[in-house]
Amino acid sequence: MVLETDQVFEGVIELDESYFGGKRTGKRGRGAVSKVVVFGILKRGGKVYTVLVNNAQKESLFPVITRKITPDSVVYTDCLSSYDVLGVSGFHHHRINHSKKFADRQNYINGIGNFWNQAKRVLRKYNGIDRKSFPLFLKECEFRFKFGTKAAVKNSTALV
Repeated sequence: MVLETDQVFEGVIELDESYFGGKRTGKRGRGAVSKVVVFGILKRGGKVYTVLVNNAQKESLFPVITRKITPDSVVYTDCLSSYDVLGVSGFHHHRINHSKKFADRQNYINGIGNFWNQAKRVLRKYNGIDRKSFPLFLKECEFRFKFGTKAAVKNSTALV
C-alpha cells in the first residue's frame, strides 16, 4: 500500500503557495512576516497535497516539487520567481499572470485557489490553531477537499 505522503503526482498539476495566520493590526509591507507559508500541489480533477515550508523561495519549494511531481508533467503556476527553475527541470511549465488575467484557456490555477479559500474558511472557525497542530488541520482540509463533507458524501451516495 502506498502511503499518501509517498504518492507522486503526474499529469496536469497546479502549484501555489499561501500564507496562513491572523490579521495584524497596523501591518506594514506585505504583512506576511508572522504568517505560516504553506505550499500546495493540486492534480486537476484529483487530489491536493500541502506542506509547510520555511519561505516561498525556490530553495524551499523546489525539493518538494521534485519529490512529489514526476518529470514531464504539465505544471501551471503564477508568476512567482521561485518557479523559474521549473522551465529547465524537465517539467512543461506554464505561467499565468494574475495582474493581467486569471485564466487563459487551460492556463489557470483556480483549482488550488479554490482549495486555499475552502481551507481558510474552515480554519477560520477555530479562532486560532497552535503551530504544532496546524499541519493536522491542513491534512483534514485536504481530505475534505477530495472527499467532501459527510453531508456531501451522503447526498452523493443517495443518488446512486
